[in-house]
Amino acid sequence: MKHLAFATGVFVSAAGIAAAETPELVVYTYDSFVSEWGPGPQIEAAFEEVCGCDLKFVAAGDGAGLLSRLRLEGARTEADIVLGLDTNLTAAAKETGLFAPHSVSAEYSLPVDWADDFFVPYDWGYFAFVHQAEFDAPVSFKALAGSDARILIQDPRSSTPGLGLLMWVKAAYGEEAPAIWEGLADNIVTVTKGWSEAYGLFLEGEADMVLSYTTSLAYHMIAEDDHGKKAALFEEGHYLQVEVAGKLAGSDVPELADSFLEFMVTDAFQSVIPTTNWMYPAVTPEAGLPEGFESLVQPEKALLLSADEAAEIRAEALEEWRAALSQ
Repeated sequence: MKHLAFATGVFVSAAGIAAAETPELVVYTYDSFVSEWGPGPQIEAAFEEVCGCDLKFVAAGDGAGLLSRLRLEGARTEADIVLGLDTNLTAAAKETGLFAPHSVSAEYSLPVDWADDFFVPYDWGYFAFVHQAEFDAPVSFKALAGSDARILIQDPRSSTPGLGLLMWVKAAYGEEAPAIWEGLADNIVTVTKGWSEAYGLFLEGEADMVLSYTTSLAYHMIAEDDHGKKAALFEEGHYLQVEVAGKLAGSDVPELADSFLEFMVTDAFQSVIPTTNWMYPAVTPEAGLPEGFESLVQPEKALLLSADEAAEIRAEALEEWRAALSQ
C-alpha cells in the first residue's frame, strides 16, 4: 500500500507539473456567449487546437456588466481578455487604464470605418424591436409611445442592448429624448438585467415586442424554421452595435492574449458567429453568410455615436431614462 501511495503521489505531482506548464488564457465575456448554444464552446475548441493552451471563458453577466466588474477588480483582475464591450463603452474602458494596445489588422466587413488601437471588433448588428408577425407594430418611437404595445427592454447599467437603446433614442431625438422616454414609460412591462432574460419573457408571450436585433430573426428562421417573427423598422433609423474585445495591460500571458485577438478575425472564429451569436461577423467568412441572412431587413438609416460622444452623453441619457421610469 505504501508503494502504491508513493507511485500515485509521483503521478499526481507529474500531472500537476504538466498542468502548470500549460498556459491559461482567461477571457471575461457575457453569459449568452458561453452558453451551450453560444459561440464559446466552438471557439474554445478551435483556439485550443492551435494555441497549446487552456482557454477559460468566465461569464460575467451581460455586456455592460463587464466594465463594472473590471472597475471593481482593477489591476487585480484575473482577466487577460475582455470580450463583449461595444463602442458605447470603449471610451470609458480606455479611461480605466487597464487595457493595452493591439496590433491586429483585418479587412473588416463593418458598415463603418474601423480605427481603434485598443479594441478589435468581432461582430455587429442593428438594434430593433422584435415582434410576432401578426402584431401591428409601430414604425417609430413616437408611434410606439402613443400605442398600447407592451415592450421588454434591458437595463442600460448592466446590458449593452439596454445602453444601446438609450443611445438610439438620444441619437434620433437629442434634446427631445426625455419626452420620448416619458411617453414610453407606460409601454414597458419590465426592465431585465440582460438580453437573455428579456428575450425569454418575450418568447413566453409576456409582451408584444422585445428589444433585440434584426439578426435575431435569423435564429428563428435557420435554427427553428420559424418565419413568424419580424423586426419593426423605425422611421428614425436604427442604432448600430459593434462588439469588441481588448487585451488587459496586466495580463500574465500577453503574447497568448495577442494570439487570441489575431485568431478572432480569422475564418475559424468568424464563421462561428452568424449561427451561434446570431450577429453579422466583423470579417465575412470565406463561405459567405449562411442562407437566410440575405432576407433580413436592412434599415434605411444607420445611427451611431462615436465612442467619445457616447461617453459624454451616457450619464445624461441614463438620468433621463431613470427619471421617466420613476414617475
